[in-house]
Amino acid sequence: MRGTMPSHLFAGALVVLSLAQAPPDRQARIDEIFKEFIVPGSPGCTVAVYQDGKTVLSRAYGMANLDHDVRLSPASVFHVASVSKQFTAAAILLLAQDGRLTLDDEVRKHIAELPDFGKKITIRHLIHHTSGIRDQWSLLGFAGWRYSRDLITDADVLALLSRQRELNFTPGERHLYSNSGYTLLAVIVSRVSGKSFREFTGERIFKPLGMTSTHFRDDFAEIVKNQAYGYTRQSGTFKLSVTNFDTAGATSLLTTAEDLVKWDANFQNPALGGAAFISAMEERGRLNDGSHIDYASGIVHGTHRGLRMISHGGADAGYRSALNRYPDQRFGVSTLCNLAQTNPGQLAQRVAEVYLADRMQPAATASNSQPEVPLPAAELSALAGLYWNAREAMARRFVFEDGRLKARTGPQQTVALKSIGNRRFVPEDGAPMVLAFDANRVTIGNQPGSGDVFERAEPFAPTPAQLAAYVGVYRSDEIEATYRIVVKDGQLRLERLKSAPAVLEPLVADTFSSQPGVIRFMRDTTGGVTGFVLEAGRVLGMKFWKETAPARRSSDQ
Repeated sequence: MRGTMPSHLFAGALVVLSLAQAPPDRQARIDEIFKEFIVPGSPGCTVAVYQDGKTVLSRAYGMANLDHDVRLSPASVFHVASVSKQFTAAAILLLAQDGRLTLDDEVRKHIAELPDFGKKITIRHLIHHTSGIRDQWSLLGFAGWRYSRDLITDADVLALLSRQRELNFTPGERHLYSNSGYTLLAVIVSRVSGKSFREFTGERIFKPLGMTSTHFRDDFAEIVKNQAYGYTRQSGTFKLSVTNFDTAGATSLLTTAEDLVKWDANFQNPALGGAAFISAMEERGRLNDGSHIDYASGIVHGTHRGLRMISHGGADAGYRSALNRYPDQRFGVSTLCNLAQTNPGQLAQRVAEVYLADRMQPAATASNSQPEVPLPAAELSALAGLYWNAREAMARRFVFEDGRLKARTGPQQTVALKSIGNRRFVPEDGAPMVLAFDANRVTIGNQPGSGDVFERAEPFAPTPAQLAAYVGVYRSDEIEATYRIVVKDGQLRLERLKSAPAVLEPLVADTFSSQPGVIRFMRDTTGGVTGFVLEAGRVLGMKFWKETAPARRSSDQ
């Protein structure tokens, strides 16, 4: 393996080391962080630590291929999912430096097949996720495509986006993560440069930086040497979980922990693009009201225990990744994993703490560790009920059971809440969340007094006759999909292509929650049901229209 020392045994399983190593005490602390992967036959992670543009530690834990017992090494090639986005943004910024485009170009100047939504959408909007364009993965899923099973190409994404008639919001009004924007950016790079996106990024970014094991994959069937396969844990065993699409920009970067040091080094000493390029990469987005957001060019500004941190994570199929930089300390960490049940961002932060703890603020005391402030049963019971956030189409339910206030998280699942005073609660399962009740509302966020606000609402309890009015066949031309609403066993149910039937749970009047998202039925002036609106996170306001003569189904009878 290129750039590695002979492997040695650690705790009964193999850990692969690179030539760049930290002092033994730090190595041991890093090994402790990743100890869960040091078991026979487990997928795992690679981790690399960068200081002043050089690798100071590089480790690998676990297996790259379970079929053939191939172990991970620092040279293992990973699909890094949305960590790809910063390289896509970089390609756009290089073209802007060349004078081939501007960030304020209207997207339709370069992609004419994108619909005219009546509002200008710029390249800058795409970079900062403020375009309002609906997310491609959500749209494909609603249309019946199976993520990582059905082959998805750029042409498929463009065809789907070209059928959209509405945006999630007015461009620049909000920040809402949308993978579609970065697929469109990659298409723009290709059309403006006259080269494939893979060719352009290879020639202008990866080759100049010496990232010889890095490229954007645009052919899922190609052979990639040293590739780590993705896995997921199901019922106590591991299952293969890999990507299956020929679309790049939002995702599809293949790289290694060894190569990422060269990208990190360019932020310290910008040989590629110069200081203006780095400044443009780190410039935060701005909304129409003038406020700044944390998102820049495929990277996110934040803090970690008082230190500035610029980062981005990624998650696709069985791959998880994180690249965190601490610019003021000229320090970075990459964590690349091939197991879905991992949190590489959290792992990377723990690694950073090994090196930077003396420069960090003390770890904040978790709200969950605060002592309980008992409340009378009558007061707890009075807080139970349904709370609704109309803007985000989200509901939260609370119940009073066994003398405790609990948040309902599923049909048969609840999480007990602990009172910490002043009508504030935290989940007993340790989730970093504070729930503050005030009159007939609750605010839910990571900090007291901030977060999403939910108003108490009257729960909807439809009669059999009311349920029957919703039954029918509904169609969306935007995704060319047909959904059937039926009644079975006294419940409203949604049936659609390539998906298991989903029960619709009543929320507020004419509104139900379901597996795809929140469904709000529409009525005409006579009260007849004419269709519904689907609200689903990264897809808002998608309309389905009811057919006038729906076909009968066995479950209707």
